[in-house]
Amino acid sequence: MPVYSAEGAPLFSEGSGGSLRLLAYLAIAAALMAVDLRTGLLHQARAAAGAVVAPLQTIATAPLRVAKAAREATVQRAGLVTENADLRKQLLFAQAKLDRLAIVQEQNNRLRELLDARQKLGLKAQLVELIDVDLDPYRHRILINQGSMHGVFVGEAVIDAKGLVGQVLDVEQEHATVILLSDPSHAVPVRVQRTGLRVIAYGSGDPARVELPHVPFSADIKVGDLLVTSGIGGRFPPGLPVAIVYEVQTDNSATFAVAEARPLAGISNAAELLLVSDEALALSPLPAPDIEFVGPPEGLGAGAPVEESP
Repeated sequence: MPVYSAEGAPLFSEGSGGSLRLLAYLAIAAALMAVDLRTGLLHQARAAAGAVVAPLQTIATAPLRVAKAAREATVQRAGLVTENADLRKQLLFAQAKLDRLAIVQEQNNRLRELLDARQKLGLKAQLVELIDVDLDPYRHRILINQGSMHGVFVGEAVIDAKGLVGQVLDVEQEHATVILLSDPSHAVPVRVQRTGLRVIAYGSGDPARVELPHVPFSADIKVGDLLVTSGIGGRFPPGLPVAIVYEVQTDNSATFAVAEARPLAGISNAAELLLVSDEALALSPLPAPDIEFVGPPEGLGAGAPVEESP
């Protein structure tokens, strides 16, 4: 027959002793439940036990809460990165639109200035666009987008909103070449608006300078004088602004003065230009005058003999 020690004996062993202990435990439990129900005596004990167990629960659930927070932070960061990228893209698009609007506004302002210049000058004008620039440092030429099929002709004056740019040098069917005012081989007859002095302005090879050589010392020309086209030669309509004199000095021979002037036109940054010509040049030739034929006196008939003197 096996022998059980006191420590290893089961709580409820078989036999009457185990049943009695079970009934005793149940009775104690029922009594405690009744007392707690009526008096709340065990509430404080449960609260104290909860206060003791709470830190243990916090420590036990800490890894779970850390993992959850890390997962949420990762998801939130990914969302922020995506949102930041979208916002950056929208900002770039908005900036591009603003830049384009600024360019369009600037172009509209230039076109408005050209229109105002056309109205002020009262000339026949044709709007053209620059499509190419001659990069040769010894020639100042540009290419415009209209040619003979649009009515462009050699020698037609080219201006921008501020002044003379040059003249048409060569014309093809769909485009034309313009020689600029600053080209070393270009010359234009001008007059000083203040005094009416007529001189010739030559290109210097510098877009910001034209030269007026061989000006007599007696001529009244000084810094600040406005130069306009004189109309001599018939190439340029008279009165087109050309340049402003900024320096007058003696030439090497000490016989004449040399004046230098700054072109008014934006030669280096022009995009839209006007081809202008005098309205009078575009008119058809005047008809021959109606001259009344005067015949012989009425007393003399066509076949009357002429009397000889004795």
